[in-house]
Amino acid sequence: MSEGVKATRRYDSTHRREQAAATRLEILEAAQRLFERDGYVATTMAAVAAEAGVALKTVYLAFETKAGLLRALWHLRLRGDEADVPIAERQWYRDVIAEPDPERQLRLGAHNARLVKERAAKLMRVMRDAAGADAHSAALWRRIQDDFLVNQRAVVDTIEAKGALAPGLDAARAADILWTLNHPDVWHLLVGERGWTPEQWEQWFADTACAQLLGR
Repeated sequence: MSEGVKATRRYDSTHRREQAAATRLEILEAAQRLFERDGYVATTMAAVAAEAGVALKTVYLAFETKAGLLRALWHLRLRGDEADVPIAERQWYRDVIAEPDPERQLRLGAHNARLVKERAAKLMRVMRDAAGADAHSAALWRRIQDDFLVNQRAVVDTIEAKGALAPGLDAARAADILWTLNHPDVWHLLVGERGWTPEQWEQWFADTACAQLLGR
């Protein structure tokens, strides 16, 4: 086989992968628009296909089920891309864990939390509402809540290891406090209902976390 044929095939393969990735992203973005506008239960796979301008078969081949579509959309918005890298291994999270100064650690965590919520807060409300009507969504929401607490506890454990937790505060209670302050419901109350800017929320979250966890 000539080098020219090999190069053409490699180009064709790369082009197909890029096209598939672009189509997948279009489907995810279309699904998010419909989920946020109409709700998870009312949105059909056919509606997502129509919104994305693709065949229904294409949606099913990419995600198999509506629950799979929601899960993929959640991972995209939480992580910021579709790379199969969990939060605990993301550089922005590892930077928080590795930060030696407890106050800078919490403030960096607050900044990262704002960026995530700007991407995913509306979707989180969709998922929470869907959990009351769909078993797959309920299981996904429970897992999200559990993973969220684990990630907050990991941050708290590093602060405890530095001997920096406020007097009388144990790691379990500190993780509960951080989890609550960082919860999307609080974001919706302050940003969605009360009209705070994301930057104001970040400042409040950082200041309150430092006061509650570090006694500063």
